[in-house]
Amino acid sequence: MDFSLSPEHAELQERTRVFIREKIIPLEGDKRQTRHGPTDEFRRELNKLAAEAGLIAPHVGVEYGGLGLSHVGKAIVFEEAGYSLLGGLALNISAPDEGNMHLLEQVATHEQKERYLRPLASGEVRSCFCMTEPPPGSGSDPAAMKSTCVKDGDHYVINGDKWFITGAEGAAFAIIMVKGEDGAATMFLSPMDAPGIEIVRTMDSLDQGFPGGHCVVKFTDLRVHESAILGELGKGFRYAQVRLAPARLTHCMRWLGAARRAHSIATEYARHREAFGQKLGHHEGVGFMLADNEMDIRVARLMIWQTAWVLDQGERGGTESSMAKVVCSEAIWRVVDRSVQVLGGQGVTGETLVERIFREVRGFRIYDGPSEVHRWSLAQKIMRQGANW
Repeated sequence: MDFSLSPEHAELQERTRVFIREKIIPLEGDKRQTRHGPTDEFRRELNKLAAEAGLIAPHVGVEYGGLGLSHVGKAIVFEEAGYSLLGGLALNISAPDEGNMHLLEQVATHEQKERYLRPLASGEVRSCFCMTEPPPGSGSDPAAMKSTCVKDGDHYVINGDKWFITGAEGAAFAIIMVKGEDGAATMFLSPMDAPGIEIVRTMDSLDQGFPGGHCVVKFTDLRVHESAILGELGKGFRYAQVRLAPARLTHCMRWLGAARRAHSIATEYARHREAFGQKLGHHEGVGFMLADNEMDIRVARLMIWQTAWVLDQGERGGTESSMAKVVCSEAIWRVVDRSVQVLGGQGVTGETLVERIFREVRGFRIYDGPSEVHRWSLAQKIMRQGANW
């Protein structure tokens, strides 16, 4: 593995870095950021800036307006974008849209790509992904899914309840995962304004960075034509892994950028704040936290790049992305938590961005599979195949 950047990647990294610092960071105080995410008006303005800079949807194929980046290329750009909490949104690489674009590009028909992927990649619309359910339905265990589809002529009738559906409010369309009468899962595409779809409520949460918030969505006799099947009938669980394995990794990339930002703010504070006769960072307790931050950031980056390299070889990379998700989410959390501690009282106020980053990254240890579930899954594989398979 060669970790040196190609000239093309180095240029793209620098261009993204400059764009974030000059165009996006100055907008971080914009009042169009609500408790449940930035408004769509603000999002479109950010997308326009990225499009003008040639950085919109860099993960999507060139034919749909993107840059067609490899996973390693995404690791470089997504980390730089994540340095601002608005960066991923500006480049149109935030969840759930980023993962939905990847899935659509992999398995959708040409007609579906033109109808759904093209406007999604340009930032014209947003989307949502409906899989997680309230108890007793599926959470980390998709096999527990209770939402159903029943064939009726050339249509399917969908019923069920979903929650923690990010971006549902204001989304143009949804990817809906349900079980058929044979117990196999299938994914469907549907406009969100179709009869039978109800947004029950928007859930309050620690984070506030996702447009449309996190919602409870109810499906009551939703009729979708068989042409709305995404991929093939009965292969929903397989497609879930097609979407989730890379999406776990792109979360790591973006949040690593945010962790770097928190560390940078804490470091500057430690270099200038004086206590007990010397700069704060010269006190061993604080200096060690900064040193630990540097090590966690570098370990997380190496894990991301190694996993991205595996995916670029054409391998599924499910186990690798699962391990990366745990390692990175835990390391990123430690970096941000230490940054709060270094800042002291400032760290728990809105006086710096660190308090906001703290709230945003906490959920990362839970969504896309809690750390405990990934550890359990890895342990099962070790028990079946032994260590270092």
